[in-house]
Amino acid sequence: MSAIRSLGRRRRGTTLRRRLVLLSIALTAVISIVIGLVAVFSLQVFLEQRLDNQLTSAVRRSQEFADRPPNSNTDRPNPNGPGPNFLNAPGQGESTLGARVESDGTIEGAVISSSGENIELTAEQKSVVAAVPADREPHTVDLGGDLGKYRVIALVTRPDGEDATLLTGLPLSGVQAAVWRLTGAVTVVSVLGLLTVAFAGGLIVRRTLRPLNRVASIASGVKELPLHEGKTALPVRVPESDTDPATEVGQVGSALNVLLGHVDSALQARNASEARMRRFVADASHELRTPLASIRGYAELTRRTGAQVAPEVAHALSRVESEAIRMSGLVEELLLLARLDDGRPTAKDPVDLTDLLVNTISDAHAAGPQHRWQLNLPPAPVVVIGDEPQLHQVVVNLLANARVHTPPGTTVEAALRAVTGENGAPEALLTITDNGPGIAPDLLPEVFNRFARGDNSRSRTAGSTGLGLSIVSAVIAAHNGRVDVTSQPGRTCFSVRLPAEPPEELYEPMDDVEDVEEPVPSLGGQVPFDGGRGAPGGGRVPSEGGRVPFGGGRVPSDADTQPRGIPQIR
Repeated sequence: MSAIRSLGRRRRGTTLRRRLVLLSIALTAVISIVIGLVAVFSLQVFLEQRLDNQLTSAVRRSQEFADRPPNSNTDRPNPNGPGPNFLNAPGQGESTLGARVESDGTIEGAVISSSGENIELTAEQKSVVAAVPADREPHTVDLGGDLGKYRVIALVTRPDGEDATLLTGLPLSGVQAAVWRLTGAVTVVSVLGLLTVAFAGGLIVRRTLRPLNRVASIASGVKELPLHEGKTALPVRVPESDTDPATEVGQVGSALNVLLGHVDSALQARNASEARMRRFVADASHELRTPLASIRGYAELTRRTGAQVAPEVAHALSRVESEAIRMSGLVEELLLLARLDDGRPTAKDPVDLTDLLVNTISDAHAAGPQHRWQLNLPPAPVVVIGDEPQLHQVVVNLLANARVHTPPGTTVEAALRAVTGENGAPEALLTITDNGPGIAPDLLPEVFNRFARGDNSRSRTAGSTGLGLSIVSAVIAAHNGRVDVTSQPGRTCFSVRLPAEPPEELYEPMDDVEDVEEPVPSLGGQVPFDGGRGAPGGGRVPSEGGRVPFGGGRVPSDADTQPRGIPQIR
């Protein structure tokens, strides 16, 4: 069964051209074998029949000579040597076998040699000949040695009144030699024919399948088009010469052109619908900003007047303000996605990811004090070119995702290091790793889609718009980077790769700087958090890098930790 399956897999992996050539060779081989077998068998039967006719004539001569009445000539011993006298009959040819079995069991037998002398049979050969039935029919016997196989006829005669068995035979060596020569000739011709079919058939099949190869190249070209990026133009089509409906390949080419036309129309309709939807979302979000700001302003104004209101009214106003804040965040996220979808160019400013990561993880600690936050920084600053608010939004969203979808007590580590990309260019690798329950396998392929939400396998303590990770993906794509996620129970890791700038292109050597800040004392890689943003004392993170645990000291207030101008993630 395994052999059959492996053969089926090999057949599925074989090209059509190879299969056609192999089938042609196999068909030619079968035909050659059949023709060869029929030819050899027919020749063998024909030669054996002719030999049997010759043997019948030899038997008749032997019987006539043996049935002659005795006289002085026949009573003399055989002048050519041992063997029965009928071997001397006129017309007996070379290699003719003659034997006589008397009624008392005496056997004499010999074979006429090429010199005309008789060569006596051995005792074993005589016993083989004597075993031939006397039915006047040809029988094949193998005498071994130099004699080989013979066709022998035995008959009973009474030349002197006593029964005697006469045996006459002719060799099959001539028949066998002719058969072997024909077999060799058929084999050589068949092999040459198979080689010719393989060579010529390969050329013919290759030339015949050229239109199909052109159609396949058109299909492969369509496969390589970046249709997922919104490109709707399908300029490739099968040429008219390969769309002749009178041929099978032309039918395939014509059908492919029709299919490409339908796909092109469908893509244009889809992209037009998406464009209208994006414009609607952008316009609606823009129009909603002013009323939402008014609602928040009036709610906050009412709360700050100090007037005594009923508890129910105060609760309702607080709920109006909180929901307006949440709606404002959603509107800002939709506007950001709309701008990114429109392909608007991003800022090209140097962004120090080290400072950005320190600031964002301090905000995350303030928002989620029940989580354990760890920071792993490189020895040197990692700088990328991009839009700092958007990159800040990326890190904020990733940390918020880890905080919202993991239970209290989960350890979240933010790590940054400089690596070398596949093309040898420097890259910044930012990872956010947590030891929470993980992402459901069915949700993992869609985690960066808009409005994708986790199921109950990841507990949530706050609401979620489902746009955070889609914003991460869109921003990173706009910065020519990529974001990936791997998840299993106990470990979920989001990794962000961005093109990085070599430090020497953005920073001057320390020897050329006149005003140098005092060095920050080394703490052995462990820097306790003192409530502000950045390193202790307001300086940078120590150049030695390492893990920075957050957990002690003053925790920043919500006003300090919420970045200005960036919507809050909920």
